[in-house]
Amino acid sequence: MIFNNKYPISVVWVDLDDTIIDFTTNARSALVRLYDTEHLNRWWSAPELWAEAYESHNHALWARYNIGEVSREYLRMERFALPLTDAGVARAEAEQMSRKFDGLYLDYLAQEKNLMPGAMELLQHLRRCGAKIGIISNGFKEVQYRKMDSAGVTPWIDVTVLSDDIGVNKPDERIFRHAMDCAGENNPSLHLLIGDNPDTDIAGALNAGWHAVHYLPARAMCGGVLPAQGCTVRKDLLEIAAMITP
Repeated sequence: MIFNNKYPISVVWVDLDDTIIDFTTNARSALVRLYDTEHLNRWWSAPELWAEAYESHNHALWARYNIGEVSREYLRMERFALPLTDAGVARAEAEQMSRKFDGLYLDYLAQEKNLMPGAMELLQHLRRCGAKIGIISNGFKEVQYRKMDSAGVTPWIDVTVLSDDIGVNKPDERIFRHAMDCAGENNPSLHLLIGDNPDTDIAGALNAGWHAVHYLPARAMCGGVLPAQGCTVRKDLLEIAAMITP
């Protein structure tokens, strides 16, 4: 199998959230559902306001989690507790509510099925090319496998590597080394990663000696994400598929 007309590859890794699964859309749907079931109109006049309050804290906490600055437990508590305390809920009550919200949110999220445009076509193309297909993700194991099942992704995946299973997050080089061991191919030049995050996905893969394609759809560009340096950048998964030939 050939990437970009010149590089032989045997394993193609894809990030899960916002590369294959439309996490942004699915997460917003789960948050709106949580707003309705838990009557969060007591503090926010519209579900969009609640979602924005949550997302601002969640994004900041994930950035800290990805570099090992906070634990998964801290992230999962504070991403709900902080917007609640901002809205005037007492800290003890906010923590109690956060524990409940965490389980409900992950359950709602796991039921969502939206994929990024072209995701299934990409997976089908990779299979036709004879690629070994892997998922490499920093997501929580309680929900990532369920999300893959709900979205119909699981049958296309040969190997799944979750940071939660091994205690190391992207972009740490150790998760990429572990992934190579799982795939049974220890030559880094034969691995390709497709991902949307220039820091965790692309920088991590390049540092490990892999090839990488930065998937940068219009939505991400509008959100301020800049193209990664030192690799190919494409806005469409079908464009990426066209770069890989048998």
